[in-house]
Amino acid sequence: MKNIALLIFLCASVSLGQTYENNFTNTTMRIDYYHIGTKGQEQITLDKVYEEGAWPGSKVNLLDTLNLGDSFFKVTDLQTNNLIYSRGYSTLFGEWQTTDEAMNGVWKTCQETVRFPFPKKKVVVNFYRRDKFVAAGEMMAFREVFSTVIDPNNPTVVNHEKHQNAFPVFDVMINGSPDKKVDILILGDGYAKGDMEKFRKDAKHFSETLFSYQPFKKHKNDFNVRAIEVISAESGIDIPDKNVWKNTALGTMYNTFGSARYVLTEENRTLRDIAGAAPYDFITILVNDNRYGGGGIFNLYTTSFTQTAKVGQEWEMDYVYVHEFGHCFGGLGDEYYSSQISYVDFYPKGVEPWEPNVTRTNTKETLKWRTFVSDDTPIPTPWRKTEYDSIEALRGKLDRLAADYYDKREDLLKSSKEILKDPKWIGKVGAFEGSGYTSKEMYRPAIDCKMFALNPIDFDPVCAAAIEKMIAMYVR
Repeated sequence: MKNIALLIFLCASVSLGQTYENNFTNTTMRIDYYHIGTKGQEQITLDKVYEEGAWPGSKVNLLDTLNLGDSFFKVTDLQTNNLIYSRGYSTLFGEWQTTDEAMNGVWKTCQETVRFPFPKKKVVVNFYRRDKFVAAGEMMAFREVFSTVIDPNNPTVVNHEKHQNAFPVFDVMINGSPDKKVDILILGDGYAKGDMEKFRKDAKHFSETLFSYQPFKKHKNDFNVRAIEVISAESGIDIPDKNVWKNTALGTMYNTFGSARYVLTEENRTLRDIAGAAPYDFITILVNDNRYGGGGIFNLYTTSFTQTAKVGQEWEMDYVYVHEFGHCFGGLGDEYYSSQISYVDFYPKGVEPWEPNVTRTNTKETLKWRTFVSDDTPIPTPWRKTEYDSIEALRGKLDRLAADYYDKREDLLKSSKEILKDPKWIGKVGAFEGSGYTSKEMYRPAIDCKMFALNPIDFDPVCAAAIEKMIAMYVR
């Protein structure tokens, strides 16, 4: 088993003489592969290797030491055995493995992709997954699940075909060279040809929304944002539980993993082919539909709905977009625990989560964000949890898809918000019980945060710090 501590040591101890120019060209290598398995079993098989456009990422921070994601890959020079690139990420397959379907022994195949600067010489690419079967209290370690050697100079191995851009690309916000900025790429799904004006407005609106919240607001100049006018044959996306099926370019759909509001796509190759027309580090997908919903997976992509079924509730779309971007960009975990989910074993009991804002620890000495905690803040931190839970239980009985949902929810939402505005804890970091889909023995850093409740507020200090670490990785 390869422990993550060993990987971090390797990342940190690579010769300082290793530079981008020594190892890479100016283009991008994209590896598509299949992830196959069921609960407790998995295998990876190589699909195709491509050369894409200019490398958009940092040419300085090539090694990832943040220890985020359920997966990890590293690229090693075959001849010298020097580690030249690594990244953590998460996958749709990894989430699916925690559902009832996987628990019941069903096998599934997912398409996945990793990208890195195009190497000059033969490389070894190793893929790792976190092993959930570890001792109580330990963080899940990485174990190798697949390894392959790639010769970038072999034309039978690498596809160098240049794809014609199928859809126009436009700039939303440009602040500098891609290798010194975080590059966000916005795609649309369920936007027909006649919806393009709406897509352009949506792209601008949601970009402006992201940078209205801290810490993104103060780092706005560290980002570029581009958008691709992806045209679908029909407006709207698939809603399986309503027997609504649409012909869309990216294949996004509600009801992912059986959750009415979870929106993802499994058409990874199509997504990557289209996205390759522009430089990107992170992908967001706007879906042209009005059911509340979205999704976000670390270093994969985010989705968000862009229409509202209720006048006056437009702010919910903004919340979803920013919340889901927190997952994808910062590797942040969900801090809420009272909403319906489809996961069965997302956080194994006794195992410390890898997400920087979710923990099982309830002592100040071992708390992962202890440097943010004031001396006079008790750990665990008391809050009006019992009262909050009783309100959430009533709200949970409401049908979110019913026509009168918002009217029935109004007073309940107001009451829960009042609890979260407790002046004793506003702006302070502690260990508040209830987080990561679990009511007991899981803790979050703040009484409220963009990753917790449906409130138009900023990220708490711990989440903000994680986001800023990620920004620093891409702009230096």
